[in-house]
Amino acid sequence: MADGVDDQSTPVEKDEPQSPGPSSPVPSEKKKIDLLLKAAGDAPIMKKKKWAVDPSKKIGWVMEFIRKYIKCEPNQSLFLYVNQSFSPAPDQEIGNVFECFGSDGKLILHYCKSQAWG
Repeated sequence: MADGVDDQSTPVEKDEPQSPGPSSPVPSEKKKIDLLLKAAGDAPIMKKKKWAVDPSKKIGWVMEFIRKYIKCEPNQSLFLYVNQSFSPAPDQEIGNVFECFGSDGKLILHYCKSQAWG
């Protein structure tokens, strides 16, 4: 019978960790990622460099945003770099890039009109 009591207490312990679980993803869904955009090479410097971006946005969306902000011509190239070394794929989500390369609560991306790194 003592074994039966232990078996009954086990599901209670499993239920306790599940309660905080659903409450923790809710704040992270609403949380935006601080994106710091820095010019490199011949790219114009943005007046506002820090932006709060939804983590589900794609890198391609950020590139189009930068193009519009700096008034980049459609025939001009725009390169985006993480850690001044590589260019992320346009279909990558900002949240994924932030998880891998973000630091101090922000993701730093460098942009330029000519190839600079990598």
